[in-house]
Amino acid sequence: MDIDPRSVARLRRRLAPATPGVVVLQADALSVPLDRRIIAGNIPYHLTTPILRRLLASGQWQDAVLLTQWEVARKRAGVGGGTMLTAQSAPWFEFALHCRVPASGFRPQPGVDGGVLTVQRRPVPLVEPGDRTCYSRFVKDVFTGPGSGLEAVLAGVLGGPRTARSALAAAGIPRGCLPRDVPPTLWPILWREVCSRGVPRAGRRVRG
Repeated sequence: MDIDPRSVARLRRRLAPATPGVVVLQADALSVPLDRRIIAGNIPYHLTTPILRRLLASGQWQDAVLLTQWEVARKRAGVGGGTMLTAQSAPWFEFALHCRVPASGFRPQPGVDGGVLTVQRRPVPLVEPGDRTCYSRFVKDVFTGPGSGLEAVLAGVLGGPRTARSALAAAGIPRGCLPRDVPPTLWPILWREVCSRGVPRAGRRVRG
């Protein structure tokens, strides 16, 4: 699949005669149905985030193999710290960084290296699908809320530092962490700990 008609024509000439069953489509990754078990592609660097967001929000695919910018692949895999998008997706997907692809391997050559990122759908989600909107809002509020660290942000959500410390301890997260330091699998645990304390704003916008 490619949006460029010239690229599609070249692919059809190269693949169709030698590979029965292969269908080459001229289509836009931002609108075409993502209805295959395995999704693989070289993601246009300037559209990486919208395509990845759409991929994570749609379809019943099981595995994705994506070639993205090297720094994007590192961020999504949590190398050097997690991102809000990865934390929001962690209950349903696992991300892994596999290799670096030099810019010299592309034609035309881009200004940065690429990276191979894989995304695998978890067989059993860590958060119920019906709670996805609430959970995602909670993660966003923590990443963007006021405060110098995770404990300070949670103190605003939970109504005080003592309750925030209790929730962090119950989730196994050190007090001095920043949101980016929280391992992906601990975000669902922290969210449940916050919800278990009956906090009405958990999963809603944090107020200062």
